[in-house]
Amino acid sequence: MNLALVGFRGVGKSHVARLLGERLGWPVIDADVELQRRAQRTIAEIFAADGEQAFRDLETEVIADLTSQDGLVIAFGGGAVLRPENRAAIKSNCYAVWLTADAETLMTRIAGDAATAAQRPGLTDKAPLDEIRHLLEVREPLYRAAADGIVDTQTRTPEEAAAEIYELFAPLIESAS
Repeated sequence: MNLALVGFRGVGKSHVARLLGERLGWPVIDADVELQRRAQRTIAEIFAADGEQAFRDLETEVIADLTSQDGLVIAFGGGAVLRPENRAAIKSNCYAVWLTADAETLMTRIAGDAATAAQRPGLTDKAPLDEIRHLLEVREPLYRAAADGIVDTQTRTPEEAAAEIYELFAPLIESAS
């Protein structure tokens, strides 16, 4: 079994995953970083050169590979839940936690992250806050379908979110051993 984090860009998946990996003593994989490593390009470059479909195909391969392993903390990209086969792979061998925050909080966090703008393209022709609201509306049922637990990161520090997730997950790994 793996511990997986899903949710929109800016909820803190990568940071919380690192904290959980340290606490569990497990390797941490950021699926978007792994995807970029395999492609030897940024996500924005993949979108620009090959389009969203090619990116999603590569994302599906990475998700299948990562979820076939055990003992990982995996931070999945915000759109990882879009395809049914990805949700099924996540559910098959992961305890998945959906990290949440409202659109305004996400907008503030995303705007404060210079790497996000350089590596991740906009997905619609909408203004940034409208895009976030629209994508949350589309994705929330998919995050819910993939998740075994939900943790709101809006008012929690990454350390507090990691501690809450650990409390949800620890009994599962204790009962499995």
